[in-house]
Amino acid sequence: MSFSRYLLRKSAWYLAALVVAVFLNFLLPRLIPGNPVDTIVAQLGRGGTEGDSLKTIHEHYVHAFGLDKPLWQQFFIYVGHLFTGDLGFSFALYPASVRSLIAQALPWSIALQLPAIIIGWLVGNLLGALAAYKAGWFDRGAFLGSLFASSMPYYCLAIILLYAFAVAVPVLPPGGGYSYGNTPELSTAFVADALSHYWLPFLSLVLVFIGGQAVGMRSMAIYELGSDYVNYGRGLGLRDRKIVRYIFRNAMLPQVTGLALSLGTLVGGALLTEIVFSYPGIGTLLLNSITQNDYSVLTGITLLLAVAVLLANFAVEIVYGVIDPRIRAARGGER
Repeated sequence: MSFSRYLLRKSAWYLAALVVAVFLNFLLPRLIPGNPVDTIVAQLGRGGTEGDSLKTIHEHYVHAFGLDKPLWQQFFIYVGHLFTGDLGFSFALYPASVRSLIAQALPWSIALQLPAIIIGWLVGNLLGALAAYKAGWFDRGAFLGSLFASSMPYYCLAIILLYAFAVAVPVLPPGGGYSYGNTPELSTAFVADALSHYWLPFLSLVLVFIGGQAVGMRSMAIYELGSDYVNYGRGLGLRDRKIVRYIFRNAMLPQVTGLALSLGTLVGGALLTEIVFSYPGIGTLLLNSITQNDYSVLTGITLLLAVAVLLANFAVEIVYGVIDPRIRAARGGER
């Protein structure tokens, strides 16, 4: 099998997975009892609107959003809109489009998670590699600290940090992306205000990332240190510097997978952290769409998550062939 045929097979599998994801993405939210029109009408009823008017409004919204059509027909309309890049309009926030809502929330999630993932990956791998190489008291301390951090759920650490630095010692804001009354804009005052709200959710993510990467890197490096090729290289008189380079290059393979998958789940990976801190990202938008049965927003976000995860996994398949010479050699032998 040539490398081009290998990529073609993988592309076919991931394309099939995308088709299944689109189908489930459409179907599953509609299996939830009730629908968004019922939620809208119930809110109007609590506002004092009379029964006949509520019935008329309900019929109008059901027809306007196409919910009176058969489910199979709704699906083909949904797929047709996807091909044009149209994710529809929000039921709860009509006439706001799903794309505009995602465009508003996505930068907040990326700004929160991307630095946390990158910094956590770099610092965690460096810490794990040093712990495995140096051993002794440094290894024990780094391992126990990393294991404790990686075992703690994001939301638990978020609650601890929230209490410690926003309640007990109120040096940072307790939540939100910026202070009430401010409007997002590119100015020094707003950026400074947003950064003050940024540190607590960022720390709750990056500390767990560092711990998880350090534990994984340490385990892989210790395994590689005891491999036959290491002993053989030392028997040939290779310098430790060269051997260590091979060790950590092989140990990095699972870590690269973890990085790719973390980037793939970048959009919704901090759902609970965003909820704890009321951070205006994709996670908060997803939660609101679930509570309001907002099909359009829910399917738009979950489709974005599915595509991101599939692309991340596909990228891993290619990156492995680039950084691992054993995979390239195996493929070369199959030609």
